[in-house]
Amino acid sequence: MRSIFVKEINSFLSSIVGYVAIIVFLLACGFILWAIPQTSILDYGYATLDKYFELAPWLLMFLIPAVTMRAFPDEFKSGTIEWLSTKPLSSLHIILGKYLAVLVLVIFALAPTLFYVFTVGNLSLIPNNLDTGGIIGSYIGLFFLAAAFTSIGLFCSSLTSNQIVGFLVSLFACYLLYTGFDAISKIPAFYGGLDYYLTMIGLSFHYNSISRGIVDTRDIVYFVSVIVLFVSLTQLSLQRRTWDTAQQD
Repeated sequence: MRSIFVKEINSFLSSIVGYVAIIVFLLACGFILWAIPQTSILDYGYATLDKYFELAPWLLMFLIPAVTMRAFPDEFKSGTIEWLSTKPLSSLHIILGKYLAVLVLVIFALAPTLFYVFTVGNLSLIPNNLDTGGIIGSYIGLFFLAAAFTSIGLFCSSLTSNQIVGFLVSLFACYLLYTGFDAISKIPAFYGGLDYYLTMIGLSFHYNSISRGIVDTRDIVYFVSVIVLFVSLTQLSLQRRTWDTAQQD
């Protein structure tokens, strides 16, 4: 697993894709937070990062599929996935190595945004008068949301040998799991109690819950369950592809 992790990190660092994805993410965060009148902190009039934590999941929804879209299609096209299967590595080790590499890259992209906390804290009338608990909870929520998106992106990339298809499928899946169930719950036919349970299935419900500054174990269990589910689905997808290849040979 360690060898796969190092290989993926080196691949990201030697390719322009990883740098471009991070730069675009940070520029988008800065532009939305400081330049657009509807979301700018300077126009909002309050020293708060609520707008950033409200919009960051949507930016991650594009960043992570852009990074994960090449995780397996490159291996399928070059034929290295069959070569890896002959090594003393299980499919789970391969998946976890790639998963952790992408997650580290995403954390690296989120880390510079901590500067916003310092900046906004010094812009307030009373220096550093921020909701520290809410900010810490929101960053924890972003981490788990990024971890869930990464597992979804890896699964979608394992379904195809085309990077663009992998990106689009991953983008749609992340969107559906983040906000789709919340939208479905607003259909009048689901009113009367079922709408609440539908909302609970979505990622946004649990992200917003943690962002309030209260880290509930139920939300943690939910995110871990989503990650385990999609890692398991990715493993099944790889095993099926390996089996189909073996059958053709």
